[in-house]
Amino acid sequence: MVNSTLIMINKQASKYIIILCLIISGEMIFSLPFHIARYFRPSLLEAFSLSNTDLGDIFAVYGVTAMVAYFPGGVIADQFPARRLISASLLSTAAGGLYMAQFPGIIGLSLLFGYWGLTSILLFWAPLIRATRMWGGTFSQGRAFGLLDGGRGLVAATFASLAVVIFAWLIPDEFLIMDNTQRRQGIQHVIYYYSVMTALAGVMAWIVIPDQPENKTDFSHSLSNILAVSKRTTIWLLSAIVICAYCGYKGLDNYGLYATEVLGMDEIESAKFTSFAAYIRPVAAIGAGIIADKITSSRLIASSFAALILSYLILSFFSPDNISFNIIFFNLIMSFVSVFAIRGVYFALMEEFRFPTHMTGTAVGIVSVIGFTPDIFFAPLAGRILDAAPGTQGHQNYFLLLTAIAVCGMLVSICLIRLKLIQKK
Repeated sequence: MVNSTLIMINKQASKYIIILCLIISGEMIFSLPFHIARYFRPSLLEAFSLSNTDLGDIFAVYGVTAMVAYFPGGVIADQFPARRLISASLLSTAAGGLYMAQFPGIIGLSLLFGYWGLTSILLFWAPLIRATRMWGGTFSQGRAFGLLDGGRGLVAATFASLAVVIFAWLIPDEFLIMDNTQRRQGIQHVIYYYSVMTALAGVMAWIVIPDQPENKTDFSHSLSNILAVSKRTTIWLLSAIVICAYCGYKGLDNYGLYATEVLGMDEIESAKFTSFAAYIRPVAAIGAGIIADKITSSRLIASSFAALILSYLILSFFSPDNISFNIIFFNLIMSFVSVFAIRGVYFALMEEFRFPTHMTGTAVGIVSVIGFTPDIFFAPLAGRILDAAPGTQGHQNYFLLLTAIAVCGMLVSICLIRLKLIQKK
């Protein structure tokens, strides 16, 4: 009796160690391409002498290579063990950080982000989603994906807070006398820090994730999976939801710039604001996962898009000049909550709409190719909107764009709910 209890405890402990490893790996793979730009955007632009448009175009290169990688990555995930794929992705991504720390120009950065589009997606993304779905089983998909995205949020916030400490440690006490040499030194240390952490995550993944037997299939079988999944109407609706949700998530990248240009914060205060706001993600995503298991993911997603619309509208027409700062701040926080809630559960829709488990990688590949296209167009579009009308007006125009996208997301979510009701009849 005692032995069987100990075996059960060990199995449960091992299960949660695996999901913890997936969580850390799932966030650190994107830390170099995205964290520095998200949490240190004003400083990054100055240190690399970039405009918003320049940075947007660099991200577009990442988006193009990522789009090329998503689909074959999904097929690969259905054939090879996740342990090997995830470890290789993390280590190769970390190597790119060593080059970024040398401050390459626009062409060099574009090539680097193109490289990261491959290393962070081709061998990583679909294996991560497949492993998480298998971890959640049939009845805990909301919890599994809520834990994944919420845990990733906690990892992002924790590591970003440490990065802010590293950056601030290299900045003089009198912030106003900081020159670009000091700024570049601070950013360089942040890049090295994220490179080391990403590499360590790769080592941890190799040690912790079980090396399951390979499940190789021939090309004709993979093709039949692709055709079977693509015939489902729900795969296209799920892809549309991911597009809208991912635009909202990409929209958070400019909140640091909003904090400096509209709210009047300095660069360090802006970095602290965005890094602290990241702590909302675990609460929102895990909470969303628990609620989704009770009311369904599709209904929670529709409600979250409705909340986003309201917050974006307020941010589109009001600023601290004509409304209380607290109202502005509240709606910024609400937009964080809603975006993180949607991201926490949208892949749980695969179980809600009964996608076959053995086709998970293929389904993820199709959804990702379509759903993550904002990696190509959103940053260039946002950069041009912000540069066209610097200051408050540019940011309000930016929030109008996000409002329109959230409206589309809510309408697609409603279509998905109606389709499910029709299928039940």
